[in-house]
Amino acid sequence: MIILIAPEKDTVNEIEILHQLFEEGLEWYHLRKPFKNYDEHVTYLNEIDKKYHNRIVVHNFHELINTFNLKGIHFQEQMRIDTIDNPGRYFKNLEMYGKTISSSFHEPEVIEECYFEFDYHLLSPVFTSLSKEGYEGRGFDVNHIDKTIIGMGGVTSGNIESFKTLGYKGVGVLGGIWNSAHPVETFKDIKKLW
Repeated sequence: MIILIAPEKDTVNEIEILHQLFEEGLEWYHLRKPFKNYDEHVTYLNEIDKKYHNRIVVHNFHELINTFNLKGIHFQEQMRIDTIDNPGRYFKNLEMYGKTISSSFHEPEVIEECYFEFDYHLLSPVFTSLSKEGYEGRGFDVNHIDKTIIGMGGVTSGNIESFKTLGYKGVGVLGGIWNSAHPVETFKDIKKLW
């Protein structure tokens, strides 16, 4: 399972590159654009071919799932803490049938203790981040946790085997692809190795 996280700020030819990545088999795209408002999210989604919408998970404006045929919704850590204590009320107005629910975590113990059944959990930083300065890798080993955990932080084609050894069911990539001179080729390399 390879999840690509959107770059926070738009990059050159982003939608064009994204379409190429979908064509190469990208199944999970996390739309995380913290500086975009609701209307800008709608515009961004409308620029993406509808046939790929079912591969997109939104981090903000979860209500977009009612308008677009999206894959699911994601909770950043603080939003999970603020929301999941009363999930019945939160999900009441969202059309979630057949959709995924995931969340970000920064400590393996918190994933272990989390009572809410997320479809998968993003854990970071496993290795030192390529997109966030000063975000040092912590080499979390999650073999003992019986949940679907996706490792994030410093993902490159050179350390895919390490993620497998540490017990991850997939990787979440941001800088490893978007900072690459050849993002599509880099994705293909990571996909082949995974």
